[in-house]
Amino acid sequence: MNTILWLKAFHVIFMVAWFAGIFYLPRLFVNHAETTSKEFAEQLKGMEKRLLYFITPFAILTVALGIAIIYQYGSEWFKAAKWLHIKLTLVILLLAYHGYCFKLVNIFQQDKNTRSGKFYRVFNEVPVIALFIIIILVYVKPF
Repeated sequence: MNTILWLKAFHVIFMVAWFAGIFYLPRLFVNHAETTSKEFAEQLKGMEKRLLYFITPFAILTVALGIAIIYQYGSEWFKAAKWLHIKLTLVILLLAYHGYCFKLVNIFQQDKNTRSGKFYRVFNEVPVIALFIIIILVYVKPF
């Protein structure tokens, strides 16, 4: 049994679960920002909060398994893998994005959102672009 392959498999599994939620959450924000229905807004508040708390462990496990993979490969590999440094920068930015989602959920919970649905549509594209770049870095390794 090859440990690194198991680590990679579970890293990808948890990453997919994390991204499924991080793609869907801003869509809930779009609906929330555009609704005029108090009843629907209350329903969205619950959905947003539950989704964010549901996907947070997936983000943590994705990062933990990524660190375990780096550890398995060793420091020389890490130093030489320039593509990985770019990927890690993007992952840190995604973690900041995830953290900012907590702030946004709190803003919506308090009915203090001032941003438009259009803002959240654009906000929704950030993890999509990051994922495209990360996948290319991991599989093509252009650097």
